[in-house]
Amino acid sequence: MISGLSPEQTELAHAVRRFAEGELAEGALARAHSREYPWDIAAKLSDMGMLGITMRSEDGGLGGTLMDAVITIQELAMVCPKSADIAQAGNFGPIRTFVEFASEEQKDRWLPDLLSGKKLISLGMSEPDAGSAVTELQTSAREDGTDYVLNGSKVFSTHSPHADLFLIYVRFGPGLDGIGSVLVERGTPGFTVGQPTPFMSGEEWCPLYFQDCRIPAANVLLGPGGFKKQISGFNVERIGNASRALALGRHAYEVARQHVTERTQFGRPLCEFQGLQWSFAEMIVKLEGAQTLLYRAASQADESGLPTAFDTAVAKLACNEAGFEVANAAMQAMGAYGYSTESLVEYCVKRTRGWQIAGGSIEMLKNRIAEQVFERRFSQRPS
Repeated sequence: MISGLSPEQTELAHAVRRFAEGELAEGALARAHSREYPWDIAAKLSDMGMLGITMRSEDGGLGGTLMDAVITIQELAMVCPKSADIAQAGNFGPIRTFVEFASEEQKDRWLPDLLSGKKLISLGMSEPDAGSAVTELQTSAREDGTDYVLNGSKVFSTHSPHADLFLIYVRFGPGLDGIGSVLVERGTPGFTVGQPTPFMSGEEWCPLYFQDCRIPAANVLLGPGGFKKQISGFNVERIGNASRALALGRHAYEVARQHVTERTQFGRPLCEFQGLQWSFAEMIVKLEGAQTLLYRAASQADESGLPTAFDTAVAKLACNEAGFEVANAAMQAMGAYGYSTESLVEYCVKRTRGWQIAGGSIEMLKNRIAEQVFERRFSQRPS
């Protein structure tokens, strides 16, 4: 039995790993470096029930727990990191917010294709002048008869080059209570998806522009006052982020561990050098400690419906830092082999570095944790 998991959860982990090794291992390296979205893999994951794991059966999901989703994502990542991204897109982030708050009409219209892997949903939250300070967003939704007219722009939207549906945070009116969200389909008049720009990891994003973009009122997901509901679901997205960050760190660790066991220099296997022994000891301590915090957040969420903001912040911070630090140390242990694109280790380094920014930067997480420690709110705005 895997440490920290029940017998049933251990069996799930073994089943996902067997599937991944049989169906996803071949082509994992090329898949990671491709700019194309692997729709064929999305279909395979859907067929195996790995999209919509925590969603209700009546919505087309499996009705599983958050731990089930975490286990699935981590086991996929240990074999094919890119496949874990697809599982993330089918379980966390905008699709989770969508299924939580969408009307039955909206679900009937879009959810079947999203859960079958035929379509993809992207989130438009960040703006040129509203990143961590998301409540300062300016993209507006003005009511006009039975429609709403959108104006503004978004940046850094995950999967935006490939998405068919966009969940857009908008301002219906002033203040926090004026913020809500709408659903916009690619190709809607007045909505332009700009040219793609790559992140350091190779993943691309497109700026989103809204110029008198008219959508029907039926496309409103959450109207004025919906911000707090939307952001509560963001805790779940952070669990998915943390799961992948830690899993990619562990992936790099395992590749490097095998390398230093087999690679010989100066007539000795690399693992016989004490410096590397200490490095790997430090790596495994970071991985195991972060894994415990991740499991704590996910298992408590199963009991309460959503993970607490504190447990999520602690887990994401620990997993983000452990994932990157371990992947970076693994690359160093492998030397040029780890730095080369012939190995997934350099990919793991780049991806884990990005997750220290995405989904809530580690600095903002520390702010949230400190507020819990001192039982008071620390405003980041000038007094």
